[in-house]
Amino acid sequence: MAAQRTVIENCAIATVDADGTEYASGHVVVAGETVEAVGEGPAPAGLADVVRRVDGTGHLATPGLVNTHHHFYQWLTRGLAQDSGLFDWLVALYPTWARIDEDMVYAAARASLAMMARGGVTTAADHHYLFPRGAGDLLGAGIRAARETGVRLTAARGSMDLGTSEGGLPPDFAVESTEEALAATERAVEEHHDPSFGSMLHIAVAPCSPFSVTTGLMREAAVLARRLGVRLHTHGSETVEEEKFCHERFGMSPTDYFESTGWLGEDVWMAHCVHMDDADIAAFARTGTGVAHCPSSNARLAAGIARVPDLLAAGAPVGLGVDGAASNESGELHTELRAALLVSRLGPGRERALTVRQALRLGTYGGARVLGRADEIGSLEPGKLADLVLWRLDGLGHSTIADPVAALVLGAPAPVTLSLVGGRPVVEDGRLTGVDEEAVARDARDQARRLARAAAQGQG
Repeated sequence: MAAQRTVIENCAIATVDADGTEYASGHVVVAGETVEAVGEGPAPAGLADVVRRVDGTGHLATPGLVNTHHHFYQWLTRGLAQDSGLFDWLVALYPTWARIDEDMVYAAARASLAMMARGGVTTAADHHYLFPRGAGDLLGAGIRAARETGVRLTAARGSMDLGTSEGGLPPDFAVESTEEALAATERAVEEHHDPSFGSMLHIAVAPCSPFSVTTGLMREAAVLARRLGVRLHTHGSETVEEEKFCHERFGMSPTDYFESTGWLGEDVWMAHCVHMDDADIAAFARTGTGVAHCPSSNARLAAGIARVPDLLAAGAPVGLGVDGAASNESGELHTELRAALLVSRLGPGRERALTVRQALRLGTYGGARVLGRADEIGSLEPGKLADLVLWRLDGLGHSTIADPVAALVLGAPAPVTLSLVGGRPVVEDGRLTGVDEEAVARDARDQARRLARAAAQGQG
């Protein structure tokens, strides 16, 4: 049976292809789950099996946004430890997080995904590393929420095995044994990872950070990931405290430590990467190691400013990340386009450090490259998956900005008229199609209150 077609016309288009092709008024033809054609002017006449035509007048079409780093469960603890740096923030929140369960994580994941999807995200990566005993299937809760929302997911099965008694940062009650973590991670890959074209679900191997994971787990996790053929993810070079920890414990910088444990390569991406010198950047570029840039979270926790323009100039893969909503309460990625540009320009003589088109590329193709899916998503090109967003730019917040990409990146958050994942609508006229937003909000509120009560009882 012939693939059914959706035709979008009369909109500006930023394809984010290798040449940065744009059309002031063009068309996108979607056939089934893939893009069939993109071009200037109206769609070709005589197309068969057209089931929907969308008039995109006043809109910009872009690839769907790709979020390369998140912690869904943190939706339930937004607004806490408001004036803390990373280590103090973690110490303050670990006792609460250690009381999460499957119902809480499911509610948090639904809310996190709903907020992102409503703002143009079509693919998200969630790094879940806390697994309290008896809490239920926490990884599965996030997977179930993504399936219901209709967003592609890279579920990064995290782990921590270095508690405070062994010199790590997390409390002992929040960590697993090395053997438990490796076995559970392997089961997650075997049960859930789908490497096929158009997959809705990837699994990654993701020990949490150098200050919460033993060297043994780091090394064995890298071996496991490569044996199973999946990607590796962790936090890296986020704060000066982390850099000090690595020098004191391992006698080397975070980047040198990662290289010594097998954690640099084209199958690896790391969150934050704020404190990197020229040699670190060169190592990432040489090995193709990816970076999830989280500008709002970095600012919220006073971590510093990542050298994104230098990473890009060196050729390292860079995408954008929301990070957990406990350190980026907006929970949205389209606001990170603007944040990435503004933060990169801080300082004299930096007015061209990052352009609006580079910012859009970070949030689309850059993220796809970081997640190892650049052949499927991240740009609007024939044969790629039809993950695209139609942003309304003719309203009050944008109508006087002639450049549509500048309007999207520099203007107020743009309304999403239509968002497709594999050709299927997940957002229509600013509303989610697969889940009830009000019900999601209520459930998240109730589970947040339940978690707060459990934490208070545990501390009482």
